[in-house]
Amino acid sequence: MVTNTAAREAYNKALSQEPGLQEGWFKKDHNTSTWETMYIPQLWENVLGNVDGYVWFSYKFNVDPEFAGKAAKLSLGAIDDNDITWINGQKMGETIGYAVNRVYNVPEGVLQSGTNIVTVRVHDTGNGGGLYGKPEELYVSVSGNNIPLAGNWHYKPGVTNTQFNYVDVGPNMQPSLLYNAMIHPIKDLAIKGAIWYQGENNAGAAKNYQTLFPTMINDWRNKWGYDFPFYWVQLANYMAKDTTPVDSDWARLREAQTMTLSVPKTGQAVIIDIGEADDIHPRNKQDVGRRLAWIALNKEYGKDVVYSGPTFKSMEVSGNKAIITFDNIAGGLQVNCKYGCVSSFAVAGQDKIFHFARAYKEGDKIIVISDKVNTPVAVRYGWSDNPDINLYNSVGLPACPFRTDKD
Repeated sequence: MVTNTAAREAYNKALSQEPGLQEGWFKKDHNTSTWETMYIPQLWENVLGNVDGYVWFSYKFNVDPEFAGKAAKLSLGAIDDNDITWINGQKMGETIGYAVNRVYNVPEGVLQSGTNIVTVRVHDTGNGGGLYGKPEELYVSVSGNNIPLAGNWHYKPGVTNTQFNYVDVGPNMQPSLLYNAMIHPIKDLAIKGAIWYQGENNAGAAKNYQTLFPTMINDWRNKWGYDFPFYWVQLANYMAKDTTPVDSDWARLREAQTMTLSVPKTGQAVIIDIGEADDIHPRNKQDVGRRLAWIALNKEYGKDVVYSGPTFKSMEVSGNKAIITFDNIAGGLQVNCKYGCVSSFAVAGQDKIFHFARAYKEGDKIIVISDKVNTPVAVRYGWSDNPDINLYNSVGLPACPFRTDKD
């Protein structure tokens, strides 16, 4: 049996002998037709799963004859973590660090009339990986004209941890380490309550989180000997935006967090509107703290403070319309759109295929409709990694993501 230590050693050795550079995968005439395809931009975890290491990407684009040979600018958005980038086999540059927008100067003589190819070797050292910026950030700009690069790219793993069955288990991932080092030593101290901001690493196992999270809360309470209040922060919006409705591990993890509200003396701060596409740790912690504080002020200190945004109550169907009713609307629903359009709703019929829908406020209900769905069966709201959110209650707290379908 190969131990994880041996797998790590083999993996690290392979990283130093990565075949892509040695075999010239960056050359213009290198055959990429046998490579798999992936829509870019997005984190590759959506396609490859939890993969670290080197993965190569290539994309062909056309240049009009009038722009051939001219200097240009290549923009690739953010890449996690490090990259080396070529156009037509010529190196444009390299950057170390995630959350850094890649912008490379393309010298004169590089662009050719007709087909050109951009090749990117991405090295991910942990967590998310890939070209994950916004679609509009991927382009070649020449003489004031942008050639878009978002689309289906070819990709091929160079060296990855999964090729060696290696799991990168850092100290904090060791079972019981964090509990024994940081929680158990304080269990005899009196506490008023706990706040919790975590879940990103569990997004790939949201079903398990439905049991894991409430079990942890109850275990802590048993250790202290009383049912102290436990409040948490729902996962923020993060990563690239979807162009079509798709399932989302992050949405499912948020759902698991919301389900945990069935445990007594709990509360959830929804921050689906203040995350950042290119940073798993969004910088706006002040509003996170405020939303947690409002829960505590209301539930523990008896203050007349609204602490929750709108939460799904019910759905009824009238013809081709789904009519959604919410709880926790305070003085009423608010839509932050001058045209009154509510974003991030999707609807499905009997075929269970979801389509982005038109949605608008009618009184304090939301009407959801799509020309592609004659009889709505299920509705989803904010069901993606990074939805566009503009539905709030009268005090400015965002509606909590939800879905009416179950699996």
